[in-house]
Amino acid sequence: MPTNARRFSAWALGAVFVFIGVDHFIRTTWYEPIVPDILGRPDVWVYLSGVAEILFGALFISTRYREPAAKFGILMLVALYWANLNMWVNDIPLNGVKYGTAWHVGRLLAQTLLIGFIAWVAELGPFKVDSEAR
Repeated sequence: MPTNARRFSAWALGAVFVFIGVDHFIRTTWYEPIVPDILGRPDVWVYLSGVAEILFGALFISTRYREPAAKFGILMLVALYWANLNMWVNDIPLNGVKYGTAWHVGRLLAQTLLIGFIAWVAELGPFKVDSEAR
């Protein structure tokens, strides 16, 4: 049943985002190199993105806040892609490893699919389910 799949997916995805958000506080320096220089203070941006990811993950689990959390999460992923684009355009190594174009294209595709998945779980846009059809 789609409702159960969505419920499980919300819990799983929410937990992953909380974990990743916490990781921003544990391994701050791992994320710092890809923060665009124009923003300054990469540590602050890593902490802020960690808070955003924890907030999204925690709220996405709740059916009461899932829809607004999903909208926030989609905007967050679009905004945070700037760091990935910065890494790609400026060939910035992450943990001493430089990634090729295929990896970056895959990362962009994964981010796009993740946005679609969030919309599906939260029943946004084309994924809206008629409540009478349930």
